[in-house]
Amino acid sequence: MEIEKAIIEDAKELTKLTIISKSYWDYSKQQIEEWKNDLTITEDYILEKEVYKLIKENKIIGYYSFFKSNYSDLKLDNLFVAPISIGKGIGRNLMIDFFKRILMVDFERVILHADPNAEKFYSQLGFNVIGKLETSIENRYLPIMEMNKASVQHYVKMH
Repeated sequence: MEIEKAIIEDAKELTKLTIISKSYWDYSKQQIEEWKNDLTITEDYILEKEVYKLIKENKIIGYYSFFKSNYSDLKLDNLFVAPISIGKGIGRNLMIDFFKRILMVDFERVILHADPNAEKFYSQLGFNVIGKLETSIENRYLPIMEMNKASVQHYVKMH
């Protein structure tokens, strides 16, 4: 397995992976369809953001993306793993790669909007909930989570 920068030709495969990964959490087909634009990874997105894919046997089985949202914050925008690989350490491996990569960038904290099903995963990595974001689904909120640079450095040192 290797992690490398995504290229624009990966857009369709990354979109497909995003949709099947999101569907893993038992969202209805109708809901996934309503989110289709949000779940689509375009060629422009790959050019504008930092997107890294994990390849196993010539197939993308996971990826993450991030960008600098202001002078002090990096936003982890996406982290998706193929359903067949969920629970096998792929997400953690992607996060370790992400953490190592961002230590070369000037930032004070990482922020993310977690799917409610992934909140525990991010908490185990050291992220803390700092708020919630209302979604289009009634009574459903995305946890807004953060992790400061010192915590990222500590996590990388320990792993």
